[in-house]
Amino acid sequence: MKAETEAKMKYGGWGLVLGAGAAMIVGFTWGGWNTRGTSQQMTDAAVLGARSAICVAQFVKGPNDQQRLKELKAINTWERAAYIEKGGWDKMPGEQSANAAVSRACADGLGVLMEK
Repeated sequence: MKAETEAKMKYGGWGLVLGAGAAMIVGFTWGGWNTRGTSQQMTDAAVLGARSAICVAQFVKGPNDQQRLKELKAINTWERAAYIEKGGWDKMPGEQSANAAVSRACADGLGVLMEK
């Protein structure tokens, strides 16, 4: 191989490596690229938000919702999730058991209603 060709290959290789690195930095920083873990976290948060909204709707939809809301307000904040689990409002349609994260998020959502 000629020295001239060898130098072109060397600088071309380094240009490829540095260009790929710069593209990744720009893509992950400003381009909106995500890793699999970040995407999974975003998906889990979106599902939890939807399920907690369904829980709040099930709580409010039932009879005597204002009375139950007053009862919930009288309970300590760390025990509200247990009250929601006991009532079964955090169970999603078609599921046999509830999710503790949903009941906590539901209690937080109902806390907003208690403020009104």
